[in-house]
Amino acid sequence: MPVPLLDLEAQYRPLRSAILDAVTAVCDSQRYILGPETVALEQELAAVLGAADAIGVSSGTDALLAALMAVGVGPGDEVITPAYSFFATAGCVARLGATPVFVDIDRATFNLAVDQVAERVTPRTRAIIPVHLFGQCADMEPLLHLSASTGIPLIEDACQSIGAAYAGRQAGTMGAFGCFSFFPSKNLGAFGDGGLVTAADADRARKIRLLRSHGAATKYFHDEVGGNFRLDEIQAAILRVKLRALDDWTRARQRNAARYRGLFEALGVDEVVLPEEVPGRTHIYNQFVIRVPRRDAVKAHLQSAGIGCEVYYPRPFHLQQCFSHLGHQPGAFPESESAASESLAIPIFAELTEGQQAEVVSVVGAALGR
Repeated sequence: MPVPLLDLEAQYRPLRSAILDAVTAVCDSQRYILGPETVALEQELAAVLGAADAIGVSSGTDALLAALMAVGVGPGDEVITPAYSFFATAGCVARLGATPVFVDIDRATFNLAVDQVAERVTPRTRAIIPVHLFGQCADMEPLLHLSASTGIPLIEDACQSIGAAYAGRQAGTMGAFGCFSFFPSKNLGAFGDGGLVTAADADRARKIRLLRSHGAATKYFHDEVGGNFRLDEIQAAILRVKLRALDDWTRARQRNAARYRGLFEALGVDEVVLPEEVPGRTHIYNQFVIRVPRRDAVKAHLQSAGIGCEVYYPRPFHLQQCFSHLGHQPGAFPESESAASESLAIPIFAELTEGQQAEVVSVVGAALGR
């Protein structure tokens, strides 16, 4: 039985009428940029997240870029990031002429190894980006203390973690800024690119709003150089419809994660390492990432059986060609390299059935000789 990694059609079917009505309303209004749908979405997301303010932007990448610009990152600066994440985390730092300073990850959670961060701080450190990877928050308490003692702002990369929580606080609401992605595969996905920046206070929110519109608070009068980081009205309207289902989708993903644990336990394959849920943190499972030996062979076996799977991510930052000038060698960040060689994402979408999950686990077992 083929099982896709993600089934957006199954998600769309029950929402089709409401989404088409929302898109039609935008078309009838002929307001496509920074109109009432964007304003309403920002208000609704700020309320859902418990954020002081929320600003719709054009993508998760642009959310990170705008937040880095807002804290003044530029040539000669350093920004601390994990060595293992989606490329935008480090790429946005480099785009501004700054240097990404890498830290290894925690083996259990794939998130920033917080005990290594303080030793990487220098007088040139302008920001720290903890990534809440795969849907679970990084260990924020030590980072918040470090930020408070040094004045270095935290920019949370929450692009994969909308709805995740840490000690009761929502991902993206603990630092100076939080950055979210609405790429279609995310738990809350648009029909194209979209993103959000949450801000800790009104001054930071004003800064992001300025930067997303070419640095102009008044049309054609530019206080500084910004960019075109605006969220489209059609995407905002679609996201407002989908936002109403987000809690149900999150619970379904969590249910599916629990079901996987039972199925893998019954299979008795000790070689499969399942995602770890850390006490005090809410995992929303943007991805269900396992570790397996002979990962590439297991991946090929699943794909030949029609089981969707993906490697997030096959090469850590320090070994990317574009960062070769930083001089890092293999072995510099061993946990990041281990994750790149062992990790494999299997289907976890909300509409996944029990039968589909059983098929996935069975094929994983067969790939490992069970």
